[in-house]
Amino acid sequence: MITHITLDDLDDLALGAAVLGTGGGGDPYIGKLLARNAIEEHGPVPLLQLEDLPDDLRVLTCGAMGAPTILIEKIPSGEELGLAFDTYEAHVGYKIEAVMPFEAGGVNSTTPVMIAAKRGLPLVDGDGMGRAFPQLEMETFNVYGVPAAPVAIADEQGNCGIISTNSAAKAEWVARGLTIRMGGQAYIANYGMNGETARRVSVPGTVSLAIGIGRTLREARENHHDGMKALIDFFATTHYEEARIVGSGKVTDVARRMENGWSVGIATIEPFGGGEPMRIRIQNENLVVEQGSDVLAIVPDLICLLDVDTAEPILTERLRYGQRVNVLAVRVPPIMRTPEALEVFGPRAFGLKHDYVGLGL
Repeated sequence: MITHITLDDLDDLALGAAVLGTGGGGDPYIGKLLARNAIEEHGPVPLLQLEDLPDDLRVLTCGAMGAPTILIEKIPSGEELGLAFDTYEAHVGYKIEAVMPFEAGGVNSTTPVMIAAKRGLPLVDGDGMGRAFPQLEMETFNVYGVPAAPVAIADEQGNCGIISTNSAAKAEWVARGLTIRMGGQAYIANYGMNGETARRVSVPGTVSLAIGIGRTLREARENHHDGMKALIDFFATTHYEEARIVGSGKVTDVARRMENGWSVGIATIEPFGGGEPMRIRIQNENLVVEQGSDVLAIVPDLICLLDVDTAEPILTERLRYGQRVNVLAVRVPPIMRTPEALEVFGPRAFGLKHDYVGLGL
């Protein structure tokens, strides 16, 4: 069991977070550099298991908001989350005692490590998405009754504010508007809760999971083993359980645009063995992969594109014509498959016409 996040864990964490990001979530490499600098200066970050949290521990979740493509050019300074934490603490009148990612995928798996190291706080081994989602209300925290607000938001220019509302969807709407005006990328802290609540509403073990995914891929590469097989075998040992390749082929088209602060579009993949093309719909993350009238996998299950030769995950902003990819689908844990959860981040929440059928169910 991992008890501390050290410098040796960061490469594995970033690689695993890219898989859990399902194409989105922002490039974890940038957050990894920030976390590395913070750990070098302040030391390793204690990692707390959900079952070990004191009931009255004051936990705050955090991460970045915005389109992943923006992050390529709008590099964070590392001070944004600190400002968001300061703003939140000033508003609520107490000090935060532990940090938790609100999202397991992409940059939001690594930037919480940075802020935990800088503030001398432990990191909770869990999150509210079990992957990456594009909207603030798409959290198990929200599904199971934790208020999204107050939301503290900050940018690299020192702009900051507090959003107070009684609706997670409204908090998303207001924060998204501010993020657009902050240049398309901002940093937020919200979903404050105590340890007892965190145990009830969080997807468990996702920081350790990301590290395990990254370690699995790294060791497969070092030992010249099949990375895809190793990854599928690893997921079978976790609470995600089911993972499989649902298609393989060559990327022949990527159509994307910025819309309401998100990167949206469709990626087309021609199967190696011929047949109808696969089409993946994107809203920051990969939402559904279809082949003709067949749905091969659909949100909230993970849909990850990995390089055929290296098993490296490919982010949507780095998806290009000619890439040869495997399409890996992974079933989400039970806490994300309840009727209440599917109302918030199932297919209908994204305007998709299909009902959710979990991988292998």
